[in-house]
Amino acid sequence: MEQLGFDLTPQRQVFTVSELTGVMRELLEETFHDVWVSGEISNAKLAPSGHYYFTLKDGTAQIRCVCFRLNARYLKVKPQDGLAVTARGRVSVYEARGEYQLYVEHLEPQGYGALQLAFEQLKKKLAGEGLFEDGRKRPLPVFPRRIGIVTSIKGAAIADMLRILQRRFDGLHVLIFPVRVQGEEAAAEIARAVEYFSRLQSVDVVIVGRGGGSLEDLWAFNEERVARAIVSCQVPVISAVGHQTDFTIADFVADLRAPTPSAAAELVVKQKNDFLAAVDGLRARLGQSMRYKLATSGRQFLESSLDRATALVRRRLASRWQRIDELDFALRQSAASRLRRAGVRLSGMQHALAGLDLRLRLARRRARLDRASAAFVGLLKLRLERETARLDSLDRHLRHLSPLQILERGYAIVQAEGGHIVRSSAQTAVGESLGIRLHRGRLGVRVERTGNES
Repeated sequence: MEQLGFDLTPQRQVFTVSELTGVMRELLEETFHDVWVSGEISNAKLAPSGHYYFTLKDGTAQIRCVCFRLNARYLKVKPQDGLAVTARGRVSVYEARGEYQLYVEHLEPQGYGALQLAFEQLKKKLAGEGLFEDGRKRPLPVFPRRIGIVTSIKGAAIADMLRILQRRFDGLHVLIFPVRVQGEEAAAEIARAVEYFSRLQSVDVVIVGRGGGSLEDLWAFNEERVARAIVSCQVPVISAVGHQTDFTIADFVADLRAPTPSAAAELVVKQKNDFLAAVDGLRARLGQSMRYKLATSGRQFLESSLDRATALVRRRLASRWQRIDELDFALRQSAASRLRRAGVRLSGMQHALAGLDLRLRLARRRARLDRASAAFVGLLKLRLERETARLDSLDRHLRHLSPLQILERGYAIVQAEGGHIVRSSAQTAVGESLGIRLHRGRLGVRVERTGNES
């Protein structure tokens, strides 16, 4: 009766490092594809590529984080050491180092003053670019024909501005671009409205604003997109956000800050009566100027008789003055012609003397010497290139004869325990330990049988 054979050796599944890392990456990405992680930032670095690298840690653990440039540009708060944040992203493996890390897509500061921190960071960044400088801000037009207003049509601010504009200058042309002034979409709408007026240039000045509120309510006017739209606007912009004590990024970059929307309406145009008074003043000055001109013309007419007598004398003298001028011109031309001829003779003499100059001869000999030296250097360079090519050929031949090249083709070197090379099976015995050198690495083996098979 035959006995049944059982192989109790445990089956092993062997992974390469790359395979194991890939499996771990898939598991992490499937399980933690969208997570929120809170902690404190340390070792924050901004790469020249625009990517942020930092560590998120708590009291007992830490995780490496990376925020690529495409996501970093939308962060309200940039990573900096010591900042407590909540990060959103996915967990994966950086295979080159075998480390798992959090790929951050969104970052929120924790605790009181988070929005204020974001405000200060953006304020510092834009100030560093010179966007707050008074030198880049433009004056308002003295008499704007059209005024553009970017605000909500549902708030009290627009009603106050229209009422004041009507009172100060009735019949003024006002264009309103209605937008939301708070909420997630507000900043994008405000920026688009400013860009619209800038692109068409259909108005002479733009007012951007809203009524008062908390820091959260006014936050749309602290967004970088709104600030850059105001800076790029082709017409002057007045920022009129909140109350007199409220300050936003829009206030700092605008050409003029009004403490309230109502104040913006007061500042953008003078009262119509002021313009009419200025026109009356100009009319009075024009009348006075005309009366003075008439009086001056009358006096000049009376003096014209004396001028006619003077003109007669001048006509008689004119022919003599002209004759004198003609003689003067002829004399100057004759002198100039003589000077030119003398200059030609002098130039010929100087050229003849230059041919006898010893310095010129030395310069010619030096030029011939330089050409000979250049030819000699070229010959040396050619011989050096030939010898270098010959040396490279010998080096390639030597590498071709190297034993290491043979190992690279799949052969091996067998050595006994004493270190001598084994060339025949007769040089070994069963049970003897041998060393085998491969192209990469070594093996230790033991002889189980020998033979003379070729």
